[in-house]
Amino acid sequence: MPAVELHAVTKTYTRLGRPPRRALDDLHLVVGTGGVHGFLGPNGSGKTTTIRVLLGLVRPDAGEVRLLDRPVPAELPQVIGSVGALVETPLFFPGFSGRQNLQLLAATAGIPRSRVEEVLKTVDLRNRATDRFRGYSLGMKQRLGIAAALLKSPRLLLLDEPSNGLDPAGIRDVRELIRRLGSDGSTTVLLSSHLLAEIEQVADSVSIMAQGRCIASGPVAEVLAGRSTGDVRIRVPALAEATAVLTAAGFAVTPAPDGLLVHGVADPGAVTRLLAEHGHYLEELTPVSADLESTFLALTAPPA
Repeated sequence: MPAVELHAVTKTYTRLGRPPRRALDDLHLVVGTGGVHGFLGPNGSGKTTTIRVLLGLVRPDAGEVRLLDRPVPAELPQVIGSVGALVETPLFFPGFSGRQNLQLLAATAGIPRSRVEEVLKTVDLRNRATDRFRGYSLGMKQRLGIAAALLKSPRLLLLDEPSNGLDPAGIRDVRELIRRLGSDGSTTVLLSSHLLAEIEQVADSVSIMAQGRCIASGPVAEVLAGRSTGDVRIRVPALAEATAVLTAAGFAVTPAPDGLLVHGVADPGAVTRLLAEHGHYLEELTPVSADLESTFLALTAPPA
């Protein structure tokens, strides 16, 4: 059973004095159960609208939406208790401690206090739980927001840009937390982010949005499969001489660890033949595989 399903979903915003803007355009999206699913797209691609549709905050004009196998918004009340979300900067009482803020939320939702201690441990905040929220770093505030979203022991966790504005240490902490949350199999994490390197490190699968449509989706390895950067990495004994030969033939060459990076290579065999003709024999030639960032940019680039 998929955690999230959207089929032929359309949403158009109408604004007084402005032309209508189609945020979602016949969107088809399926997110399987378990693990971390990266949700990517440039600004205006429809990511935020999609999340709002899933949470019942926006009603689509057409299409079918299912959340944990329940139709949304018709049966959202029956399933929302199994969904946690962090979609904006979390709002807490600044004068309360982290623990007190979570205890207040738990009491409001009828959740046992023992769950507060469990989520504080999950997000590594137990040793700072008595500190006032106003003294928390931005990274700690985000982790407390994730803790609040985890209070209900959700089967689905929606995170919208949880690392936005964080310093490198904060990004690392949130990354490791998300990786742990997705690894136990009991929670599906839908992670919306523009930090592509972070997504690549934590996501098991990914969907890429552009102009209100999902243009690529699947396991990260499958989305990247078959996409070449056009670069090759070579190892050759005489680096300086090989560079001169390649440059003279019109190739762009840059240094790489233990070798050279040759750019824009349509036929790797041409590099091998050219160097061999000048007495330079390769020890290694490896095509450089595409990473998520280069794939994302290629898929979402506007038509030439």
